[in-house]
Amino acid sequence: MANRSAIDTIRGYFYQFDYSIKRLLELENENDTVVVEGIEDIDIKSATEETAVQCKYYSKTEYNHSVIGKPIRMMLTHFKSVKKGKNKKVNYHLYGYYKSGHEKLVNPITVTFLKETFLTYTKEKVKYKHHEILGFSEADLHDFLSLLHININAVDYDSQLDSVLKLLENQFNCSRFEAEHYYYNSALDVLRNLSIEEDIENRTITKKKFLKLINNQKILFNMLFIRYKGKKRYLKELRQHLFSTLNSSPFERFFVIQVPDENYDRVDLKELLMIISKKYSKLSKRESRPFCPYVCLYNMENQELIKLKNDLYNEGFKFKDGYDFQGAEFNPSSLIMEANYYNDVRLKVLSNYPQMELTLKLISKTKEIYQFYISNPLIKRKFENIKQINIQIEELTDIREVI
Repeated sequence: MANRSAIDTIRGYFYQFDYSIKRLLELENENDTVVVEGIEDIDIKSATEETAVQCKYYSKTEYNHSVIGKPIRMMLTHFKSVKKGKNKKVNYHLYGYYKSGHEKLVNPITVTFLKETFLTYTKEKVKYKHHEILGFSEADLHDFLSLLHININAVDYDSQLDSVLKLLENQFNCSRFEAEHYYYNSALDVLRNLSIEEDIENRTITKKKFLKLINNQKILFNMLFIRYKGKKRYLKELRQHLFSTLNSSPFERFFVIQVPDENYDRVDLKELLMIISKKYSKLSKRESRPFCPYVCLYNMENQELIKLKNDLYNEGFKFKDGYDFQGAEFNPSSLIMEANYYNDVRLKVLSNYPQMELTLKLISKTKEIYQFYISNPLIKRKFENIKQINIQIEELTDIREVI
């Protein structure tokens, strides 16, 4: 029961973020703004008006007037500051999804219904009338109602998410996978960062800036996104979409791997290199165009790299690293020599970006780069005519679940 309750809470959290993303994408003017956690959950500002929206998701709850009574009273309190000239006039929206009970709310709402149903409440056996506390007249409440819009027939969680992903597909002319794993993933990260800012100015973002921030071609290890997906499902989807058919073509593939500072285990890395070699090499006698992958290991101490290579060598695992003899300088021409059945070279190992760049320049075949990073990617530039996939991971073992 507790677990189901936690899931419902998480979905409610995502529902609000998804609504914010949807409203940002739907803004007509690129300079229109959204404020996260402003007057309400989300404030939408255009050149002509401002709307404060309270957005809730109650998938297991029947609608009752008391559920929205407090938010309406808070809106009325804000309206009091507007009447006093302390704040600008805004529209007030209540937007919510409920399991049932929709027939209880009949529009249009009258002043009498507003006062008796939403503004009158009991606390610790004492009855309060919020409109009287604020000193509002009938005319004031009429004015408030003209700005209040209540929609308790909001779309469900899955329908709203589908709308968001379709908007992202159209905005970036991309596939559903890209919309979800690149842009939606990034959008959640942007919204989360905005929501924790203390200054309201820092929680404000234009449509133009939002689109710029989420327009990146990196798959982020965003904990919000992982909670939405589930890590196992997330890694499985990456594998199915990005790596399920890789070893069928004789391309020159570079796997760029950031070695973690903490919790590093040489055995894990060695096993990972062997898996990459096994999956992305073709060295049989019958293979007309044999190939094996390149691996660039960065953020790794030189002495540890030597120990790793020594382990591989002692286990009979053949690799090339571009050094032809003791004391030699790195030689990319030596590294790019064909791997085949006769030399049994199963992996080509690079230890830094300059080596990789020199090697890439010499290769005339089709090249692909798959970069796995924990904190910051090694390669930030975009190479022309080279497929590049950047995936943020939490630990080395994540890569084994993806490739």
